Amino acid sequence: MKKLVLIIALVAGSFATFAQDTEEVQATATEVMEEAQDNFAAIEVAELPAAITEALAKDHPDATISKAYTNEEGQYKLEVAKADGTEVTLYADAEGNWLEM
Repeated sequence: MKKLVLIIALVAGSFATFAQDTEEVQATATEVMEEAQDNFAAIEVAELPAAITEALAKDHPDATISKAYTNEEGQYKLEVAKADGTEVTLYADAEGNWLEM
């Protein structure tokens, strides 16, 4: 009798594992938009202060500015293309001093 109760309990337990909901969950792809956290706004390269262009010519004579940005604090972000084809991002203040960011 004990074995019969044990077998019934085991069979009932095995049905419980199969009684789970088999509905498939559809994965939804969500696109994450990256927000600009540096608060730099694009400007024309011609609008850069002369001190910055002079500092670039002095410290990086083979580089050309492809894009320029500024923020409310008077800092400038420069996307620079070097002669070897690499692109780097440099930061400077209005006086032409290079900033570490």
